[in-house]
Amino acid sequence: MENPQSWDPDRYARNARFVSDLGMPVVELLAAQPGERILDLGCGDGALTAKLVALGCEVVGVDASEPQIRGARAMGLDAQVMDGEHLTFSHEFDAVFSNAALHWMRHPDDVIAGVKRALKPRGRFVAEMGGHRCVEKIRTALVEALNRRGLDGAGAAPWYFPTVEEYSQRLIRGGFVINYIALIPRPTPLPGDISGWLETFAENFTSKLAPAERPAFIDEVRAALRPQLCDSDGRWTADYTRLRFAAQRMD
Repeated sequence: MENPQSWDPDRYARNARFVSDLGMPVVELLAAQPGERILDLGCGDGALTAKLVALGCEVVGVDASEPQIRGARAMGLDAQVMDGEHLTFSHEFDAVFSNAALHWMRHPDDVIAGVKRALKPRGRFVAEMGGHRCVEKIRTALVEALNRRGLDGAGAAPWYFPTVEEYSQRLIRGGFVINYIALIPRPTPLPGDISGWLETFAENFTSKLAPAERPAFIDEVRAALRPQLCDSDGRWTADYTRLRFAAQRMD
């Protein structure tokens, strides 16, 4: 499926900096050691990549977004444009790390195969992604608003949010031993109005509409979500659920 989602670094920093700010638990799970060579899969603008470099690691960041990679390179990071479903590395990393990126990759078995190929024997795959029922209320409102316009709302949804059981099976089939995996509900306060979140993350939905129709669509979705996700003081909280895991290449 074509993915019209784009990643503007300035917009991302304005509306979604919480994504990397909340990524430290998975950095801690990685337990990176100085001198290790690490691949940051879906590195975005490099906020967490830089933290791994600061730990003394040799880090390569990859992301499918050219603007985000330009942002990472502007920080002095080793970063390159690469589709996470078509990794080209072979047996060169001690660990592959990923935060908030795998759920944008709709062919998880291809991702897992590429990660295994990129790792040295016994290398680690440590990541956090959206898990089962992540942003379910937001997704429902987006889907229903498109459906009301005679469009296929469910077909527009770009995300892959697996259960623990499903992703565990994929990892095992892909040649990994699982050391830790958990589904973690994490209601997440947003830095501003939910319209900023929708403008940043819901382009797969809004792209189905003519540009002139998109503001009314976002307003409609916002109105549907306000009773569910906005408190009496006007503070919005997104209904996030995270799937966090640490696995090891079997050979």
